[in-house]
Amino acid sequence: GSSAASDVYKRQIVMRLADICKDRKYLVTGASGFIGRAVCQQLLDAGAVVHGVARREVSIESDRWSHSALNLADAAAVDDVFGTIRPEFVIHLASCVTGKREVNWVRETMLGNLVSAVHVMTAAQANGVEKCVMAGSLEEPDETESRPVPASPYAASKWSASAYSRMMHALYGLNVSVARIFMVYGPGQQDTNKLVPYVCLSANRGQAPQLMSGGRPVDWIFIDDVAEGLIRMTHAGPIDGSYVDLGSGRLVTTGDIAERICTIAESGVTPDFGAVPDRAMEQVRVADTKATEAELGWTAATGLDKGLELTYRWYQDHPSGDA
Repeated sequence: GSSAASDVYKRQIVMRLADICKDRKYLVTGASGFIGRAVCQQLLDAGAVVHGVARREVSIESDRWSHSALNLADAAAVDDVFGTIRPEFVIHLASCVTGKREVNWVRETMLGNLVSAVHVMTAAQANGVEKCVMAGSLEEPDETESRPVPASPYAASKWSASAYSRMMHALYGLNVSVARIFMVYGPGQQDTNKLVPYVCLSANRGQAPQLMSGGRPVDWIFIDDVAEGLIRMTHAGPIDGSYVDLGSGRLVTTGDIAERICTIAESGVTPDFGAVPDRAMEQVRVADTKATEAELGWTAATGLDKGLELTYRWYQDHPSGDA
């Protein structure tokens, strides 16, 4: 079945990671999130010691696991956790994720994405962390543009945090790199408004998903692949705040994804394209997989059809979308 296939993937990843992770101490922020949980589980499976940070409790059965519930916008609380745990490596995934353009998101995304990132990096520098991996976004403007303008409050806050990463290395010697994470999908994605879980759950219920035009080309990456890429970045790749692309290197439209899921579901429903208006200033970008492979020795291993199949079967078994 699909869970057996998924288990095989996971075992292969663990075998690859055990050499670099065993008995090393990691701090992972955003540990309750979709990517955070996958990263923590891979690290634990590979024999690492992991401390998870999130706003809410994260229960994982392991004697190598500990966690703190705190808000990373609280500088003193962040300093306290770093001073107590003394991690060797940090993977910072906590963020306020929204594509919304309304002005009331400006402050919220600044606190959740910029202020929190600065607190994490300054605490990492003060506590001698070997390597910090920050989660960037494909929504950030391209640094090659002459006058880049962020397309949303989220994009602006992420872009600013990436600039701080480069400054933290240049001025204070912090070893840091920024993962430009492309469109992640897979089993257990909690935000069921995201395209893949939404279409999976709609098709499973026999309802036509109500979508935008479906024309946006996106680089899709399976959750297990992203988690492995992030962990590899703690031991390889740039240390000067540069970006590393974690994607598949292929563009597939949102419409094509929706249609593939409906085909897997065999429920007879077809997506209702154009039912929802398209968003302004959507970024179209594809991962530079050659550069990433050269830096990390990593490429995405899960093909799109296989990944979508594993994902749909998971939502079939979890029709409410809860992990």
